[in-house]
Amino acid sequence: MKKLALFMLAIFTIGSVQAQTQNSKNMKKKILFVVTSHDKKGSTGEDTGYYLGEVSHPWEVLHKAGYEIDFVSPKGGTPPVDGFDLKDPVNKEFWENKEYKNRIDHSMTPSQVNPKEYSAIFYAGGHGAMWDFADNKELADIASKIYENGGIVAGVCHGPAGLVNIKLKNGKYLVDGKKINAFTNEEEAEVKLTDVVPFLLEDKLKERGAEFEKSGLWQNHVVADQRVITGQNPQSAKSVGEAILKELNNK
Repeated sequence: MKKLALFMLAIFTIGSVQAQTQNSKNMKKKILFVVTSHDKKGSTGEDTGYYLGEVSHPWEVLHKAGYEIDFVSPKGGTPPVDGFDLKDPVNKEFWENKEYKNRIDHSMTPSQVNPKEYSAIFYAGGHGAMWDFADNKELADIASKIYENGGIVAGVCHGPAGLVNIKLKNGKYLVDGKKINAFTNEEEAEVKLTDVVPFLLEDKLKERGAEFEKSGLWQNHVVADQRVITGQNPQSAKSVGEAILKELNNK
């Protein structure tokens, strides 16, 4: 009887280890992309949304490496799109991919997301992010859980607006003491939206304790520090995807 009990315990243990291994493998193959639901630049009446190239270029890198991408937005459903340029072959490839076009057009709400399924969360930019990323507690909680579980938090351009209010279990802001990059004050001035956006992203990240790094206007600049990866502008989108992939491969 004792031998049978030990045998059953061994079978259970092996099964449990196999299940955990399988769960680990599955988690490593899923990444969550966050896109904005906001469609206007303040009171200007100008349209905005997620910037297509800031989704498509990281998507291409990670999708071709075998990762599955899911999409979430503050409101769920079909998010507004900006920077719609199908002359960009990567944009065209993403837009004409039926599976992923369907996924982004039916983006999840934060309440539908299980953070345990993802090894990385990536906040895509587009000016809309400045209005609905920073104060979305549900998204911040998702990102915090992914990070505390050993995952990666990333963003590009205005996407790091989603990082400004993420807090860890120790009570500190995620960006506190880390090298961070995002759309700069100079770039915001260049597009004449300094007085339109609800806050300046560079300034807010510094307020949260980030060691902000930047290059000149529209230069490709990516920073990776302690599993937080950020890029400055649309020109940095592919490089952010590559940096995420590198970090995933290092894990």
